[in-house]
Amino acid sequence: MTPTRIHLDTKTQTLNISFQEDQQLFSLPAEYLRVFSPSAEVRGHGSPILQQGKAKVNILKLLPIGNYALKIEFDDGHDSGLFSFDYLYELATEYEQRWANYLEALEASNLSRD
Repeated sequence: MTPTRIHLDTKTQTLNISFQEDQQLFSLPAEYLRVFSPSAEVRGHGSPILQQGKAKVNILKLLPIGNYALKIEFDDGHDSGLFSFDYLYELATEYEQRWANYLEALEASNLSRD
């Protein structure tokens, strides 16, 4: 996947991104990106670790990594995941289902976004 536009809207804390392959503009909230970070802290070493309390997380900085990824620095100190462009496309196209599954998992675990 090749992004044609990457823009952080600091007011709404969304990453707006489009890809050469389909030109659709996707808006990915900071909370969503933080919850689905590709880092070991989130993905765990075998099974994912359910993230909670990330509703108010903000993105501090986007750092391009070559021509294949973004490093996203969040204001809760998290900055260890590299978001490949392929993974960002996956997150964008699977947003509704992933988010619904996340909210269900929080509820089932009696955890909160706040």
